[in-house]
Amino acid sequence: MICAVLLILSGVLAVQTVRLQSRQEKYQTKIDTLQGQIEEAEDYSAQLEEERIYVQTKQYIEEVAREKLGLVNEDELLIKSNE
Repeated sequence: MICAVLLILSGVLAVQTVRLQSRQEKYQTKIDTLQGQIEEAEDYSAQLEEERIYVQTKQYIEEVAREKLGLVNEDELLIKSNE
């Protein structure tokens, strides 16, 4: 009788061990995925920070003034084609 109980308990323990290993693998996969997403978000955040700094520079302001507003500096000539 004791041997039967021990066999049943061993079987249950083995099944639970397999289930826990399966869960651990799923969780590890999820952790890896989330870690990748965190890294992507950090990279994107760094790009946005660089862009934020760049749009505050004089060079950016001059580019926008030239491209969108058609402005030029006082010492420059504006030449337009007839196309």
